[in-house]
Amino acid sequence: MSDVLIEAVGVTKHYGKFAALGGVDLKIRRNTVHSVIGPNGAGKTTLFHMLTGTGMTTGGRILFDGHDVTREPDHKRVQRGMARSFQVTALFASLAVRENLRVAAQGVSPRQAMNCWRAPVGELACTQIVDEVLQRIGLERLANTAAGELSHGQQRRLEVGMALAARPKAIFLDEPTSGMGIDDLDDMKQLIRGLRDAHTVVLIEHNMNIVMDISDTVTVMQLGRVLAEGLPGDIRADARVRTAYLGNMITGGKA
Repeated sequence: MSDVLIEAVGVTKHYGKFAALGGVDLKIRRNTVHSVIGPNGAGKTTLFHMLTGTGMTTGGRILFDGHDVTREPDHKRVQRGMARSFQVTALFASLAVRENLRVAAQGVSPRQAMNCWRAPVGELACTQIVDEVLQRIGLERLANTAAGELSHGQQRRLEVGMALAARPKAIFLDEPTSGMGIDDLDDMKQLIRGLRDAHTVVLIEHNMNIVMDISDTVTVMQLGRVLAEGLPGDIRADARVRTAYLGNMITGGKA
């Protein structure tokens, strides 16, 4: 089994004459936290769309766990073992935390997810998976609370939990700490760091303290291309990165 779980080979994405991605090569190793950073407009979210199947590439190839998934839609990639959270929290606000996780767990199997004629009991309750995820994200005591009543930080953790409930090989997290207060940041950081025990994490994040603290590899993007890639310490010291966008910000705060 290859050490590389996800590979992008010469991936391009054009919108008319505009090249959002200009030929991206990327290798993401199993059981690592791989962060993608760069300023607004660098192509980070577009790359996420291409890797997860939310959008289709103009050119290049995407390999996942040895399979060419370039032309596969997002739901097929979910079944192969991809899960994703988005920059804007997307939860079922009126459903309890437990029910949000159950729906996510069922979503891997469309035949179960769309079965409206059976009550979610027995196998459909996905009890074991839900209980494991509740413990992992630290929301056991809020299991029966409506998601809309959670704090912003708790909602962000629940969204990560919904990705986990799909039992993925790879989890794509798009700015999971966005809008969080300082008290919630440590909880999220510890959660993400612990995910690599059983998952591969691909992270878009603007908080450089978190990126440098939890990443195994950092890819820096600029204008739709990879500018630099390496260990956090190497990226921190890279003159091109500092000149391009981080400057003094790489020592703390956001970029």
